Amino acid sequence: MLSRSVLFRQSRRCVSQLSHIKPPKEITNEPVKSFDSTATLDWDLLRASVSKFNNASLDVPLVINGKRIFYNEGNRSFHQQVNPAKHSQVLANVTQASKEDVAAAIEASKTAKAKWLKMPFYDRAAVFLKAADLISTKYRYDMLAATMLGQGKNVFQAEIDCITELADFFRFNVKYAAELYAQQPCESSPGVWNKAEYRPLEGFVYAVTPFNFTAIAGNLIGAPALMGNTVVWKPSQAASLSNYLLLTVLEEAGLPHGVVNFVPGNPVEVTSQVLADKEFAALHFTGSTAVFKQLYGQIQQGVVTDRYRDYPRIVGETGGKNFHLIHPSANLPHAVLSTLRGAFEFQGQKCSATSRVYLPQSKSAEFLADLVGSLRSVRTVNTSASKINGGDLHGFMGPVIHEQSFDKLAGVIDEAKNDPELEIIAGGEYDKTNGFFIEPTVIKTTNPNHKFLSTEFFGPVLTVYEYPDAEFAQICEIIDKTTAYGLTGSIFARDRDVINTADELLKYSAGNFYINDKCTGAVVGQQWFGGARMSGTDDKAGSGNILSRFVSIRNVKENFYELTDFRYPSNYE
Repeated sequence: MLSRSVLFRQSRRCVSQLSHIKPPKEITNEPVKSFDSTATLDWDLLRASVSKFNNASLDVPLVINGKRIFYNEGNRSFHQQVNPAKHSQVLANVTQASKEDVAAAIEASKTAKAKWLKMPFYDRAAVFLKAADLISTKYRYDMLAATMLGQGKNVFQAEIDCITELADFFRFNVKYAAELYAQQPCESSPGVWNKAEYRPLEGFVYAVTPFNFTAIAGNLIGAPALMGNTVVWKPSQAASLSNYLLLTVLEEAGLPHGVVNFVPGNPVEVTSQVLADKEFAALHFTGSTAVFKQLYGQIQQGVVTDRYRDYPRIVGETGGKNFHLIHPSANLPHAVLSTLRGAFEFQGQKCSATSRVYLPQSKSAEFLADLVGSLRSVRTVNTSASKINGGDLHGFMGPVIHEQSFDKLAGVIDEAKNDPELEIIAGGEYDKTNGFFIEPTVIKTTNPNHKFLSTEFFGPVLTVYEYPDAEFAQICEIIDKTTAYGLTGSIFARDRDVINTADELLKYSAGNFYINDKCTGAVVGQQWFGGARMSGTDDKAGSGNILSRFVSIRNVKENFYELTDFRYPSNYE
């Protein structure tokens, strides 16, 4: 007879893979704090957190199997994460993983997996539900301050990122996971019981996360971990501060040691070692298209050479060259303001940012006059760094993330100044004396095939093109073929026939298509996010679909009837 403890362990194994437990309450989107002029307490708490991070730089360690490893332990180097609005200010000294550290993180992931995958879904879900509550309460203002200072966000951009979207990812993923586990075979023959088990992948997941959204980092590690996987996490060097804070929140919420191992370091060196391991099971990536293509090729080569036990899952979201298409019937003031937000919120450092606009000739002059006029009220590089981010927490524009990005964008603007097919009609200035500031810039082109309409710049640079009013269908075809990307896009029109035409002709040009709204700002649970073509694998973060990429389904059939003969009825005469 099996002992009670053995039976209990067996029941825990079953529950971890097949669970109909429901979240404790109906999951809804976390409310966004407005931080308007009446929110005095919110502003006071935010200023206190900003001051705390401003007062001293933080040493950010590696975290491997729960152990903190700092750069002054052994012969490790460190990377200085600076405030991009005031690059003389070092926010964090970030320990860089050595080859031995990466190997240790991989082993820790493998070891922790044996226990984590057997943990009941209830317990795994509880970690992320509690983390969401900690983020939206106890750590709200610290998360905001770390993201604002480290990643150059204004308070609203930080609020919708590292608080509301991050909490939404954690909570909605629990809802989606419960629904996924509940999907079972709909038929069983007499005397047969069928069930589906949603096993985590066999091996470990490698998460490569970007600088621009703390929430994306949380989802890239959180989605696979919730499903019973363990993770080696390489954060962006430019987001290490907020990402480390996020990990400490998860640990406080009960995340066991080794489930997520935090290894900032040289991306090429860390990645090479991870992809060389036989038990590498999945890549969860957000970043540049060029890097994703390289990783995709390396993984496929590993498959060809029998390096891996399985076919690794590849889940990636990369770049975009996203469009606003304005029709003569559009509400022009609304389209102008939507374009300003879509192009210049967070300095255009969103893969979904509006970077090309197509204007009908009959409305172009009015549209551009309104856009340029509105931009005059936006704080630009002519305002001191302390006034844009840090000193004046009410600013709209901030810095781009680092000097490499600044230099690239400054080069783009200089190129536009010397190209006869381009005309800068707003902005065009830049300054890195104190911080990495690029003025919001609008460039008009006479060439519908110009590279400024196809190349992603990832900054506050918007290119516009005028089309003849009568050639609306033709411009839709041009938009569809101009770039290799297919992430987001918008149509602004009142005419329903026009909207339907655009919807059909631009069917594959955008994984997220907006009607009379800006092409940024997808909300978890509302607009599932992701694009195809060279924008990624379109697995739709913010939906249940992405969780299915981090499970390996086993179907179990149990038969209750016993055979008395090998023959079928048709075998008898």
